[in-house]
Amino acid sequence: MASTATSSTAVGSDSSRSQAEARAAVLASLESAGSSYDSQFQRRATDLHTNATAIAKQEAQVKRQTEDLAKESAKWQKELDKATKGLNEFGDMQNWAEMMERDFLVLEETLRLAEGGEAVENASGGSQWR
Repeated sequence: MASTATSSTAVGSDSSRSQAEARAAVLASLESAGSSYDSQFQRRATDLHTNATAIAKQEAQVKRQTEDLAKESAKWQKELDKATKGLNEFGDMQNWAEMMERDFLVLEETLRLAEGGEAVENASGGSQWR
């Protein structure tokens, strides 16, 4: 029985040694994998920081462009107000267009009469010439 106890102790010692070696191999594997994961996370963090910096620069550029466009828009709005100030005296745009059309017809009729044509009344009350 003593030999059985000695052999089982030897087996137990071999078993615990192989378990310790296996445990050490697993820990070494995990450490190397961990450092690999750490460097991947570092690269990702660096990439995220680089992207965030680029986005911040683009946002600043867009903000400047928006401010410039707002200034340009205000400038053109002033020009539009100047150009349409006279139109407001005539009422809305339709009335102004009708007045311009009447003025054009009167001018056209005057030129025809000056060239020796005849003025003729049309159905809408305006003059037409032949």
